[in-house]
Amino acid sequence: MGCICNEIAGKDIALSATCVGHLWMFENLQPSELEALVAAAQRKQFKKGQTVFMQGFPGVEMFLIKAGRVKLSKLNEEGTELTLDIRKAGDFLGEQVLNEEFDYPLTATCLEESLACGFSRQGFEKLILDVPNIGLQVIKNLSRRIEFLTSRAETMTTSNLEERLYRVLITVAREHGVKSLKGTAIQFPLTHEELSFLVGAHRVSITRAMKNLRDSGKIIQQGRTMILAG
Repeated sequence: MGCICNEIAGKDIALSATCVGHLWMFENLQPSELEALVAAAQRKQFKKGQTVFMQGFPGVEMFLIKAGRVKLSKLNEEGTELTLDIRKAGDFLGEQVLNEEFDYPLTATCLEESLACGFSRQGFEKLILDVPNIGLQVIKNLSRRIEFLTSRAETMTTSNLEERLYRVLITVAREHGVKSLKGTAIQFPLTHEELSFLVGAHRVSITRAMKNLRDSGKIIQQGRTMILAG
C-alpha cells in the first residue's frame, strides 16, 4: 500500500507512522479496500497558526494529521476562546463530516507546521459507492468510538479538582507525551488558561491545584516541560 505523504513532506517534517488506512475508523478492511482508501485520500500542508477548519463553517472535509499538532477550540457566547483538546500527528479531525449536513462545531488551528491527509465529503461518498464495504465498516467502528468517548467523559465527573486535573494531564500525556526516566513528559506548554477550559474550572483554581500536584510529587515542572511522575 503506497503513500505519497513522505514525498510531499520532504525530509524536514517528521511524519506519523500512522497511515489513513490505519485509523480506527477504517479497521477490518481488506487489502484491496485499503489501497482504494489511500489512493482516494487528499494531502494538504498547513503553516503554524493556519486554520484547518473554522467553527460555524460548513463541514466538508475530514483529516488525519500526518505531521504537526492542532488545537481544537470553541468560541462561547461571550466571544471567549475555549481550548477543548490538542491533537497530534496520528490523530483524526472532522469525522463529523460523515453526517448529512453540519457546520464545524470547533475551530482547528495548527500549533506548528502540519501535514494532513483526508477526504472531502463528496470524495468519501464516491469512494463508498465504489467500495460499499468501507461504509459498512465505518458504521461499526463509529459505534465503538462512541463507547470510548463516553468512558473518557467520566473523567469530568469527579468533584475533586486536583484529581480531575491530574486525570486530564494523564490523558494528554498518554496521547502526546514522551517517556522519560522520571515519567511521561509533556514537551509543549499548556497554559493555566488552557487547562482551565480542559478541566472546567477557574484559572486561579488551576494555579492552586497545579501547585498542590507539584508539591505532592505527582508532576515535575522543568522549564516548559511537564513530567507526570511514575
